[in-house]
Amino acid sequence: MTSINPIQAILDENEVMILDGALATELEKHGCDLDDPLWSARVLLENPGLIYQVHYDYFRSGADCAITASYQATVEGFAERGIGENEALDLIKETVVLARKARDDFWQEEGGTNRPKPLVAASVGPYGAYLADGSEYKGNYGVNDERLREFHQPRIKALVEAGADVLAIETIPSFREAKVISSLVKEFPDTYGWLSFTLKNGYAISDGTPLEECAQAFEEYDQIAAIGANCTPLTTASEAVATLNAHTEKPIIVYPNSGETYDPETNTWHGEGSDSFHTRDWYKRGARIVGGCCRTAPARIVEIAKAWRT
Repeated sequence: MTSINPIQAILDENEVMILDGALATELEKHGCDLDDPLWSARVLLENPGLIYQVHYDYFRSGADCAITASYQATVEGFAERGIGENEALDLIKETVVLARKARDDFWQEEGGTNRPKPLVAASVGPYGAYLADGSEYKGNYGVNDERLREFHQPRIKALVEAGADVLAIETIPSFREAKVISSLVKEFPDTYGWLSFTLKNGYAISDGTPLEECAQAFEEYDQIAAIGANCTPLTTASEAVATLNAHTEKPIIVYPNSGETYDPETNTWHGEGSDSFHTRDWYKRGARIVGGCCRTAPARIVEIAKAWRT
């Protein structure tokens, strides 16, 4: 490959790369109702300016990377709303356009010299996110590889064409699905991405595949620029980082939930959020890319940025 790896370019100059936090949580704070199979992608249809604002707020808070609103934005999902394929693909591309505009506006207006210019990572959520039944925490979809390829390829193509800096292949519960998506990325040889799993525990992903096996399987995928876990409880994050770091030379990425527990049966959160993210501990165990997932907020990213920037 002759293209530059944007993630490694930031890590060459900085100890860590700081991600943003939860998009949906902030959209809900702005009054959006996300109780919908499209989740945050619904806001693309109703109020895309709010997505821009949330991205901007995270950049202002210290994020080196924004993850787009495409996690649950799919051709099939939009089709169930009566939206045709071409319009659906345009909406998927719009998630990148909104994040890029927020990044560029922020950098022109407020960009500082003690941080890298932020990246835009296009979210590639799992097939289970489209099903909207919690199966992104299980991975037992009951579909074959060809179906997974048909599902993921158009969205990945649209996100790359829209100008995403990297792909965020995230919340993946299935080893088989991870292999399918990673093979599709090869169709775009100048594109890099990270691969981030949901976890059964600190040693295995949601479908039971050992993290050790996952780390080793993707070691030779040059376009997979980092590997790790997201949308996982804080209690398993540190173990997962250490497990992965022992079996890969790739940078480790970790962005767990707030500390609360999600019930996919009722679509509700329970328990209390943590007072602090242990990013220094994650770093000691091998993490180089850190941030927050569900139920985290810009204040959390401010806390992380203060810990790493002087």
